Amino acid sequence: MYTEIDSEAYREQFGNRDNDKHQLIDVREEEEYAAAHILGALNIPLSELPARFDEISEDRPALLVCNTGIRSSQAALFLAGMGYEDLYNLEDGTKGWMKKGYPVEGEELD
Repeated sequence: MYTEIDSEAYREQFGNRDNDKHQLIDVREEEEYAAAHILGALNIPLSELPARFDEISEDRPALLVCNTGIRSSQAALFLAGMGYEDLYNLEDGTKGWMKKGYPVEGEELD
């Protein structure tokens, strides 16, 4: 199905890799994403995922993130059902990422 991963493990496993080696997909709504998101994340809201999942490559690992890990786990289940295999859910979400002081970008930070 998919693998649960926390912020620290994500940084260890993928942090030194370019985003062309993996995909970071933020499934929060546009307003949430605009406020603050992890650097390099592509915004595909969960509500739009059924119509836009083809924007996610099956050839690279996909890490899904939301605010707390709930919507992203739903997205991971959806993608697994569509045949995607190399899936990760950021279980502590953007909220946990920011709590650890890791870098984000967005309107609320400017």
